[in-house]
Amino acid sequence: MMVPAVLLLIGALFAVAAPRLLARADWPDREPVVALWAWQCVVAAVLLCCALSMTLSAAAAWQQVRGHVFATAPSAVVEAYALGAAGAWAPTTAVALACGGVWSAAMLVREIVRARTRRRHRRAELLVRAPLLPGEQSGTGRLVVLEGERPEAWWLPGASPRLVVTTAALRRLKGRQLDAVLAHEQGHARARHDWLLHCSAALADGFPQVPVFAAFRDEMHRLVELAADDMASRRFGRLTTALALVELNEDRGVFGPCPAPRGQVPQRVHRLLTPPDRLTAAHRLRLTAVAALVPVVPVLVTLVPGLRALS
Repeated sequence: MMVPAVLLLIGALFAVAAPRLLARADWPDREPVVALWAWQCVVAAVLLCCALSMTLSAAAAWQQVRGHVFATAPSAVVEAYALGAAGAWAPTTAVALACGGVWSAAMLVREIVRARTRRRHRRAELLVRAPLLPGEQSGTGRLVVLEGERPEAWWLPGASPRLVVTTAALRRLKGRQLDAVLAHEQGHARARHDWLLHCSAALADGFPQVPVFAAFRDEMHRLVELAADDMASRRFGRLTTALALVELNEDRGVFGPCPAPRGQVPQRVHRLLTPPDRLTAAHRLRLTAVAALVPVVPVLVTLVPGLRALS
């Protein structure tokens, strides 16, 4: 039985080769939205390879599963997969991959629960620092202004999303710079970047020994910021957005010789100040189409024996 093994080999190939190819390319920094799609397609292909390999391994190991998977398939298709010739590896592979799937789901649920807990605590803090006015109902206002000595702005997603900005940011940012910062945070909200961060964190925490998932998490954190920067710069200009980033972060040590944890801020500012060398629309469309076709590969590999049997 070769198809499950081939699928696992393809998944390992995607997991090893794709991050290296994306790391060497220079277009992800120019087109972060396309890069986000490419990374999602790579991870989807890896997970799909594992899911299909698990399904075929289980079908090879147990007659009951085989009857459900190939219930409507002609007998020639079942014979083409040679499911009856599977060795002792089939149930082991199926159980191991099923455990991996359950573990992934558990990690995602844990990440969502943690995110909701953090969000609930931050909302409680907001309510303490910015209490409701008489007659005001919770969740009716999208903008919250907090007293604070540090210039900050962030988006708090949820059922009643809030855009939070401190008084220090209002004093420091002038005119269009403040508008650019708010547009940046609104860009995160419109694209639902929080879900990308949750999914990538769940995979990276659940499988810390798998490099592709750690790289997926790190790149999601970086690319969503670049994508939000582009959304703001399209409305208010690249220079204005860069100056707003500098004003928000210059007191945090991110521009010194030993940058603080937000060390990507200087790179983001440099990227905004560098004349854009964007891909053409046709090139961007081709890259997106290729990325979208990546998960189709394991499906085609799975269907090859059945298609041969029907031809």
